[in-house]
Amino acid sequence: MKNLYKQNITDALKILRRCIPGVQDRLRLGRSKDIAAWTKIVDGKLLTRLSPDFPIIATICGGGSSGKSSLFNSMVGEHLSPVGGSAGLNRRVLASMHREIFNRPNTLSSLFEPFGCLPNPLKDTKDLTVSGHPLYVLSDAVPQNLVLMDTPDFDTGAKGTYINRDITLNALESCDILIYVFTNSNYNNRENTDFISEMLTGIGMRKCFLVYRVYPSFETEEVQEHAMTVARNLYGNDADRYVLGIYRADEDNTVAAGKRFMSLHPVRKTDHSLITALQSMDSRELRLELLSSILKDVLIMAVDFLEHARTSRDELRLYLDALQTAQSHCVREALKHFPMDRVVKRFVEIWTLTDPPYVKAMRKTGKVVELPFKVLLDTQKKVKNIFSGSKNIEPQQDVTDKVEEDLVTAVNNMHYKTVNSEISVSTNLKDPVTRKMREAVERIRADKALKNDQNPHIEPTEEKGFLTFFVSAHPVVFQEQEKLRDRDWKSVLEFILSRRDVIMDLSQGIEKELKDLAKDFRRKMGIWNKIRQTFSAFLNVVPATVAVTYILSTGDPVGAVGIKVKLTGLFGLHDLYALVAIPATTGLKRADQKQIDDMLGPIVQAWLNNKLKEVKDLFEQEITGAITWAAKNAVDEADTLINQIQANIEACGKGTAT
Repeated sequence: MKNLYKQNITDALKILRRCIPGVQDRLRLGRSKDIAAWTKIVDGKLLTRLSPDFPIIATICGGGSSGKSSLFNSMVGEHLSPVGGSAGLNRRVLASMHREIFNRPNTLSSLFEPFGCLPNPLKDTKDLTVSGHPLYVLSDAVPQNLVLMDTPDFDTGAKGTYINRDITLNALESCDILIYVFTNSNYNNRENTDFISEMLTGIGMRKCFLVYRVYPSFETEEVQEHAMTVARNLYGNDADRYVLGIYRADEDNTVAAGKRFMSLHPVRKTDHSLITALQSMDSRELRLELLSSILKDVLIMAVDFLEHARTSRDELRLYLDALQTAQSHCVREALKHFPMDRVVKRFVEIWTLTDPPYVKAMRKTGKVVELPFKVLLDTQKKVKNIFSGSKNIEPQQDVTDKVEEDLVTAVNNMHYKTVNSEISVSTNLKDPVTRKMREAVERIRADKALKNDQNPHIEPTEEKGFLTFFVSAHPVVFQEQEKLRDRDWKSVLEFILSRRDVIMDLSQGIEKELKDLAKDFRRKMGIWNKIRQTFSAFLNVVPATVAVTYILSTGDPVGAVGIKVKLTGLFGLHDLYALVAIPATTGLKRADQKQIDDMLGPIVQAWLNNKLKEVKDLFEQEITGAITWAAKNAVDEADTLINQIQANIEACGKGTAT
């Protein structure tokens, strides 16, 4: 606990003070009021008071006409605060302090931080009857390390419309010790004690002195019994621990009229006079104990905010994974009928143009086609489009229409998923992202104690080996979703369709890649392989046999027949695999088959990477980009803030250790 005054605790608190509101704003946690109340506590009760020399604030409070002002005047030795008359006469807080405290730098601003304003000096006691800023007066009668505050009645008016409650609330929140004045008529008023109890015990545990204004005829035992009733109403079963002293003030009309000062008498034999008790308090020890209890409560609240932020961050990350997975599905759907034979034909042209002279000579003599490729030519007629197990290959002249149809379907589907309040996506159990998303759903559901089909949740699909995730959109993306909904979707769709030729054509990027592939492959071939007739012959027939026979999947097609190409990190989410089907290669030697695989694999990878990226970029430009960017940035910033909050909660926790 003695570590509390160290600079590192103050620094850690300042970081928490900055990061917790920061993560609330970044993740749209919906807890602005809670966090505003928390920051007010940190500012008013901790950061301004983490000094061993900070004075103790003793606040006098009580119900209407209980004798608060009479007690205050008696303690400062002057008739300053108006007394007598009706309840609710005083409307301001009046503070009295020793001149030595007043002369300390920044003391007034720190003392009155909870009030949100600086006090004014008391010039006319009539000012106390008019609402306004707190007032102060200097007094040598007040102990040197003590600030004494008189407060307005907090129970004047009707329930819900108490005229002075907000003012009293600020005074109670700022105090270190309470001096509660009550009478026989209100000692068991639970509404009053509940209000005070919330201030005393809600954040930290502050101790009190009890002053009972009673008729002289009351016996000491009865006074003590009533006082302990008040104490238990304030503190519960631990009342004895927090009551510093019990005093009685006998009714006296001259005191009520302001003609005499109030006299207090200790009720318990162990109690000293109130002034003596205040003077003899170990202010450093008292403040350490109080600040430690406040800090513990502040850290409990900080941990709650931290857990909420983590869950919200996980929800946002899950939404981002679901959106990107849905996008990868839609991009693949948009490419169902894209003619891959174009890129292979272009590669053959590049390869042929770069043939060495001796190969060109062999080609002219017609010696490049041998028996195995007659088999290929016969079987190419039987090649089927096995993309996702769909229909046979459509005639080439229809491919443009198919591209447009697929693109419209995929784009509309992506738009619907992006603007909707809920996104659903099915994934293969073998897909790495499935495990990640399932773990996130289980963690979030446990953290929030969700039931049944509350989002996020998972449902099995009719197709074996797949799961469907249902994830709600996160508040972080609401604004971007609204912007997307407000766009003219017809115009957006027309623009996307206007780009279909660009997507289908060979870009400059893929042209360069094909030339580099041809050059690299020739460099790797040995002299004998360079003149092998079978390889050159294969290049003459392979474009027609490849056509559009490929499959895209997120699982490794182990054991499948064809050329398997792994597209690493294409969507920044997981790997895609392309399985390119080629005709039966019966009769080809193993070395020839390997050479074919080595050649076609990079070509397929270059083309698919290029086309998938073009479609993905188009989707992000017109549909998902702003939402994805908002989510990614919020996750990254939240990660940083959460780590800082965690580290500084731990640092502050060391300050509360005994």
